[in-house]
Amino acid sequence: MSAFTLGLDYGTNSVRAVVVDTANGSTVGTAVVDYPSGESGVLLDPRDVHLARQNPADYLEGLRESVRGALAEAEGKPGFSRDAVIGIGVDTTGSTPLPVDARARPLALDPKWEGNLAAHAWLWKDHTGAEEAAAITAMAREHAPEYLDVIGGAYSSEWFWSKIWRCLKVAPDVFEAAASWVELSDHIPSVLIGARSPAEIPRCVCAAGHKAMYSRAWGGLPSKSFLARLDPRLAELRDRLYPEALPPDRPAGFLTAEWAGRLGLRNGIPVAMGGFDAHYGAVGAGITKGTLVKIIGTSTCDIAIAPTQEKIENVPGICGIVDGSVMPAFYGIEAGQSAVGDILRWWVEVVCEGDDALHRELSERAARLRPGESGLLALDWNNGNRTILVDTRLTGLLLGQTLHTDRAGVYRALIEATAFGARAIVERFIAFGVPVDRVVNCGGIAEKNDLFMQIYADVLGRPMLIAGSPQTPALGSAIAAAVAAGATAGGYDSFPEAQAAMTSLKDRRFLPDPRARAVYDELYGMYMELHDAFGGVEGTRADFGTLMKRLLALRSRVLGEAEA
Repeated sequence: MSAFTLGLDYGTNSVRAVVVDTANGSTVGTAVVDYPSGESGVLLDPRDVHLARQNPADYLEGLRESVRGALAEAEGKPGFSRDAVIGIGVDTTGSTPLPVDARARPLALDPKWEGNLAAHAWLWKDHTGAEEAAAITAMAREHAPEYLDVIGGAYSSEWFWSKIWRCLKVAPDVFEAAASWVELSDHIPSVLIGARSPAEIPRCVCAAGHKAMYSRAWGGLPSKSFLARLDPRLAELRDRLYPEALPPDRPAGFLTAEWAGRLGLRNGIPVAMGGFDAHYGAVGAGITKGTLVKIIGTSTCDIAIAPTQEKIENVPGICGIVDGSVMPAFYGIEAGQSAVGDILRWWVEVVCEGDDALHRELSERAARLRPGESGLLALDWNNGNRTILVDTRLTGLLLGQTLHTDRAGVYRALIEATAFGARAIVERFIAFGVPVDRVVNCGGIAEKNDLFMQIYADVLGRPMLIAGSPQTPALGSAIAAAVAAGATAGGYDSFPEAQAAMTSLKDRRFLPDPRARAVYDELYGMYMELHDAFGGVEGTRADFGTLMKRLLALRSRVLGEAEA
């Protein structure tokens, strides 16, 4: 008999639901619901450009409407029936923690708190806790360096403790009202299984290990004595969080009758452990040892895995090495860039005041430029640097513009900058023993922008492969649901088994051009001069006095070779 699972993918601006056939991973129904609140679903404050929050009510509305829409589209497809849906999986952005009350309900759903931005979800790209992140890093370096060793050597303002400590400082009333704090990746499963208190919420090791300094090696979350050095109230909060975080190969619980009725599903089907979109996206892209999965969207997450029985070095500047964060029996290794698609959106929609048509036009015009022809070089730090510098206070830069610079030249230079940032991550992985034998890309940009993928192939000097599914995070969540359900229900008993049946690669691939690669090697060297100098890397020796002239000389040479 046919069996299907639901995958829910909570993104920055919308939630997507997919209905997947467990036999082959094909999608038989999908629906996307945009968050109605704020600006494209993000609550902002014009007084603080670093603030980004979300309304928890949007999550619930998105849950109801996306699942109903996906199931409605699946109706009538061969073999499908609602009774054949055997499980639900969830992935979300992260770190996106939210304060909850003693009944595990988000504070912002209470009319008393709905107007207070601090009581809403603190979205992954909220950077208001930069000062707190720096203080956590400094304290850990002095008193608990082991906390930093496995997360790249520095704590980030994008992460759990920075945001909670920031709330304590700027909105102590919200902090005091919160019975606990819950990652979005744990909150949605807890809603579906009917958790009635924070203590009943299963917490995923993906969020805990990568963002909250959790490890079994030191007994779970950071010690109370360490947290007390930051603020005694954080130490008190630790007792109201969780003692254990769980891997993804087990159910978080089972769908309640209430939510089964709302969604039109069978009561009691398993709800998989939640996880972050990048990690489940890697699962949906078919990640194996030696594969680097790039989930390319508004930002980019890079995921690799390594068997837990093999010794692995700590890698400076990344977002963590966590046992079981992607799949059981493997370390999940995370890195990424804080802005990629967001940079192109900023240029096209904010600066050039354009729309999708202008995106297409600039992409077509930029594709006619040769590497180096624009004479431009940019840094991809418009939203700070996530990896390898871990510094949210860095900003973007564009070098080499003249009176001949046009919009398409800048567009291409910005893509190139993100590719250079991606190459820096790959080289950091390899330098510390993480193999990168192939690169699989997924996300809207990978699916739609051939110029982007070709530039990445040329800059990285590697073929760019494209995941078979255009919705790999949602597919990865659906795979987790199939594993949670088990083989006897029509699912699978392990992630590798499920991946073998449910994931694929597209036939289309982008191969590096050796001539373009040679030019990009030169540009990458200049990029790294800017990267290390403006990034404050110790021992940097940038030759700024000749850099503009070297860009002009490279441009002249490229144009001369074209004429010849």
